[in-house]
Amino acid sequence: MLEWITNTINSMGYVGIALLMFVENLFPPIPSELIMPLAGFTARATPDRLNVTGVFLAGLVGSVAGALVWYYPGKFLGEKRLKLWADKYGKWITVSSKDITKAKRWFDSQGSKAVFIGRIIPGVRTLISVPAGISNMHLLPFLFYTTLGSAAWVGLLTYSGYVLGSQYELVDKYLAPVSKIVLGSLLLIFIGWILKRRRTSTRR
Repeated sequence: MLEWITNTINSMGYVGIALLMFVENLFPPIPSELIMPLAGFTARATPDRLNVTGVFLAGLVGSVAGALVWYYPGKFLGEKRLKLWADKYGKWITVSSKDITKAKRWFDSQGSKAVFIGRIIPGVRTLISVPAGISNMHLLPFLFYTTLGSAAWVGLLTYSGYVLGSQYELVDKYLAPVSKIVLGSLLLIFIGWILKRRRTSTRR
């Protein structure tokens, strides 16, 4: 996979970076934690071909475009039909109805800011668009929070690759355990929120 990502960036430049980040949003197994750091390193190594600002913007455009592809099925198909589709075909992109349920619960507990926060968290960033669509979140706020969150994520990865140089792969190595800690913390917060609501309703 690394060779394919490298060849795409080297042969297609900014278009290749945008395309990779677009595909990364559709197929979660393709890691942005490798795409953007490698693109940042390439900008450092070949400044005559790519610059770090262009790399960042290309990654951002591809990321936001990919998020929209998940937003519209949620909006037009609805939760029930989307879950049926995920159980039938989702294995090809490692997405199940359970993943959609988790994303929907997260969105319901956090509201619009879930889109911003979700775009920064690996494992959540791809699917957070689905509950936004299911909940009929207006397109402009969705685009605003998606762009903001994607900019933070893409910027972090691009800058990390640019600074680390040939050691850009360390980004993926160190982000993996951090991602698990963040996801675990969010799960605990969500459970606490549910318990709090149950206690409040019981008192009533």
